[in-house]
Amino acid sequence: MAYKDETLIFTENEIYFGEAEHDREEVMMDWEDSIMEASANYVCENGGDILEIGFGMGISANYIQANNINSHTIVEIHPDVLNKAYTWAEGKSNVNIMAGDWYTVKDSLSTYDGIFYDAFGDTNLSHLKDALDNLTKSGCKVTWWNNLSEENNSLGISEVTYEKIAINPPANTYFNHEYYYLPKKEY
Repeated sequence: MAYKDETLIFTENEIYFGEAEHDREEVMMDWEDSIMEASANYVCENGGDILEIGFGMGISANYIQANNINSHTIVEIHPDVLNKAYTWAEGKSNVNIMAGDWYTVKDSLSTYDGIFYDAFGDTNLSHLKDALDNLTKSGCKVTWWNNLSEENNSLGISEVTYEKIAINPPANTYFNHEYYYLPKKEY
């Protein structure tokens, strides 16, 4: 079953699917807060127009909104998360929510001063590198969720630097390391 078809469970500290312990898979957890803050602050360094691919718990979206930006476009594929994003966006005139797979809607997107990619279960991640050329303004700051415990550019994007962030996550199904390496790329 594709991620977008899973029934998600939302708690105060996490989003997950799967009822039984052995089937449970976390989508996002609140321990990621410092990573989301660092990611948002990096992509918002230029202000301007920001693209966020994946809404999750809205942690990074809150940090993006706390920066001095013009617009904030969020692309989200999961219908349950979309409902949370629409509610979160109420009263925020600079927010535009787009439903669907980022790769499917990419041609209707603009160009951006900052891009944060954190899309769970994305089957089009391998296309991100090539798509960035058409989504970035000159000087655009780009980062993405780095599921590796080191400075390893698995996306093949050139000239990436990393910020090492100390973390202490509880045991989970997707990231159990002492440090997170935040990728940073300027276009």
